Amino acid sequence: MSHFTVIGLGRFGITTSLELIRLGHTVTGVDSNPKIVEKYVDHLTQSIVCDASDLSALHEIDILASDVVVVAIGSDMQASLMTVLALQDIGAKTIWVKSNTKAHQTIVSKLGVAKIIHPEEDMGIHVAQSLNYPMVEDYIAMGNGIYVVTLHISPNLAGQTLGTVLLDAFNDVHPMALKRHHEIITPLNHESVLHAHDKLLLVADHLKLKSIANAFT
Repeated sequence: MSHFTVIGLGRFGITTSLELIRLGHTVTGVDSNPKIVEKYVDHLTQSIVCDASDLSALHEIDILASDVVVVAIGSDMQASLMTVLALQDIGAKTIWVKSNTKAHQTIVSKLGVAKIIHPEEDMGIHVAQSLNYPMVEDYIAMGNGIYVVTLHISPNLAGQTLGTVLLDAFNDVHPMALKRHHEIITPLNHESVLHAHDKLLLVADHLKLKSIANAFT
């Protein structure tokens, strides 16, 4: 379980927050509008009224306890940028930023944030899944809890076989292919050897994906 702070509880921010809660994480929701904060006070771990672009106000929140801070203030570019700078000044571990325009994206990219996202409401769920499973580079939801996912193979798994990494879960998660540079390797079996930075494509349901998550981190 991880702890996240989501700043800006608009459509994207609250969608991301509620999905993270559903996935078993804790979430502090922050917004400058008291009515919005009150609306979701019973749905989030903690809800705080705060102008996050105000450094002194931001100090009142335990930002350093958050594994990731998501800045979901997309409509007000100045407030978003000021919030990012304030978070960096405090020493936030990892910052993700919602960007609605190319100009916003360009400026934020210069600030060295971990990830820039360009969401609509349905992307809030996608982002939450990415936070929940950091080793998943991309996925397609097939319905009924089934996902086609692309996993990044970290250097510490190089030289190991799929059978060694997946153990008894091999047949449950259905490995389909490995992408290595420009090469596609298929079919896969227990003896297929992993290389650093391979992309592993597999099909799994939510529970099986969760059960193998630690093997790929």
